[in-house]
Amino acid sequence: MARVRLGFSPILPTIASFLLAALWALSVFAGWGLEAFCAGGQSPACGRQLAVFSSVSGLFAAVAACLTAAAWAVPAARHDERMFTRFMILSVGAWIAAEGVLFLGGLLAK
Repeated sequence: MARVRLGFSPILPTIASFLLAALWALSVFAGWGLEAFCAGGQSPACGRQLAVFSSVSGLFAAVAACLTAAAWAVPAARHDERMFTRFMILSVGAWIAAEGVLFLGGLLAK
């Protein structure tokens, strides 16, 4: 297996991606979003609106997960530092977009 030579360890953006994934998953599936924006799910209308925004942010999350996996699974990305970096930057950007859609959706659902 070839090593990617970056100015930093390739595990750092991977850990960042996993942490953003965990934050998104806890916000969507563990009820953190409902607790933060809808007072624990007391308002059914707020919960329904937040579910819509969670679905939209799920599209960005799916793209981010695929990009992270591709950075490590695609042989061309593992052998080319620039391609690996592009995949990881796009992945982290997609996680940030997923979190942003969820956050803005929660604010609008309030």
